[in-house]
Amino acid sequence: MAWALKLPLADEVIESGLVQDFDASLSGIGQELGAGAYSMSDVLALPIFKQEESSLPPDNENKILPFQYVLCAATSPAVKLHDETLTYLNQGQSYEIRMLDNRKLGELPEINGKLVKSIFRVVFHDRRLQYTEHQQLEGWRWNRPGDRILDIDIPMSVGIIDPRANPTQLNTVEFLWDPAKRTSVFIQVHCISTEFTMRKHGGEKGVPFRVQIDTFKENENGEYTEHLHSASCQIKVFKPKGADRKQKTDREKMEKRTPHEKEKYQPSYETTILTECSPWPEITYVNNSPSPGFNSSHSSFSLGEGNGSPNHQPEPPPPVTDVSLKLNNLLPTTTPQEAQQWLHRNRFSTFTRLFTNFSGADLLKLTRDDVIQICGPADGIRLFNALKGRMVRPRLTIYVCQESLQLREQQQQQQQQQQKHEDGDSNGTFFVYHAIYLEELTAVELTEKIAQLFSISPRQISQIYKQGPTGIHVLISDEMIQNFQEEACFILDTMKETNDSYHIILK
Repeated sequence: MAWALKLPLADEVIESGLVQDFDASLSGIGQELGAGAYSMSDVLALPIFKQEESSLPPDNENKILPFQYVLCAATSPAVKLHDETLTYLNQGQSYEIRMLDNRKLGELPEINGKLVKSIFRVVFHDRRLQYTEHQQLEGWRWNRPGDRILDIDIPMSVGIIDPRANPTQLNTVEFLWDPAKRTSVFIQVHCISTEFTMRKHGGEKGVPFRVQIDTFKENENGEYTEHLHSASCQIKVFKPKGADRKQKTDREKMEKRTPHEKEKYQPSYETTILTECSPWPEITYVNNSPSPGFNSSHSSFSLGEGNGSPNHQPEPPPPVTDVSLKLNNLLPTTTPQEAQQWLHRNRFSTFTRLFTNFSGADLLKLTRDDVIQICGPADGIRLFNALKGRMVRPRLTIYVCQESLQLREQQQQQQQQQQKHEDGDSNGTFFVYHAIYLEELTAVELTEKIAQLFSISPRQISQIYKQGPTGIHVLISDEMIQNFQEEACFILDTMKETNDSYHIILK
């Protein structure tokens, strides 16, 4: 600049020259934009000023992140400026995530030379699906037995130590790593976005997922429970090569747009940087040490509310006041509050929030397909059967009548007259039989059922016999019960012993 070539001047002269030159350099700015074309909102819409949505507290906005995670997959060009980036992945394909140490000199010295643990999760992005995450994942497990939602490609990964995958948590993997060393983990997502759409008629849009990474350091007890950093990004998963086709389609659509329309969209980047987010709500249950085996006690399949974090525990059921509900019947006249009680009592507590305003009539109008779409295949079928009052038919039903003194006298008379009345009805006398329903078809189960009938403890029944040919007593066994005829009738004869126990004879 001109003032830089002048001889040394007084401070006042130099300052005056600087001000004039700076004012001159600013002259003309905004003139080319035209009147009204310049606004702060337009500037803030630029990618360098774009801020992703975050549920982090305000005091963390200017915080320097200790780690950075980079997913080596291109972002979609069809995402507007103020929206979160979206990345397309192919089902089962290995994608690299680079684990970068972003600490400044002297930051977090307590982890120098030590390992940290990172937990990877694939979770739902939509709030609606977060509320039913457990049911959705259980339905996926039922349709894809033996498969996992998230896996680590161990041979391709670099720098990971002790990778683990809990068999009960299909969408979670974890491992240890040293921030001072190069670390790259290759992940595979095996579910596709269209598997969780409400109605599947072809051509529907798939639901978005989130890849979230939570990193922890050791506490005083050597457990990785102290949270360091969390970040996530939005993804959609397609069938093999489907992500490439979708990326190409989005790119071609953007090329057809006018330059003015293109300014409203983000450019496509070769990699996806995971943005900081709130830690996963179950971090307080993380209790893993770098010992062999999998001993994780945390769970990621509970329901969520509020900010979408799926850690809400169902509320205890209110007291049952309606007589029909005590009988386990759901009637069309059942109120929404009574319907909530019915759901709690029949082990559908996780769905009470979904059916908050449903009366008995509303629930009874649901079809089988409706219930399965809302609750998933496993719980949906169970709820539908409960709504329709479908009872499971027992494997074996027998009828028993407790022998009385009067019955014994009548039987003695019948023996003298050489008459047999197996139906228990003689000379106009009326006898009451009780039904016993057996599921396991074992002697232990029969003992328990008879003990309930006599209102005694099963331990008080020493043995159960069946009267055979010529009056012999045959010890009851599991195999004998399995060969009982359906709806067979027996008379129970009890023989009390001195130690307050009984022998039961089936006649």
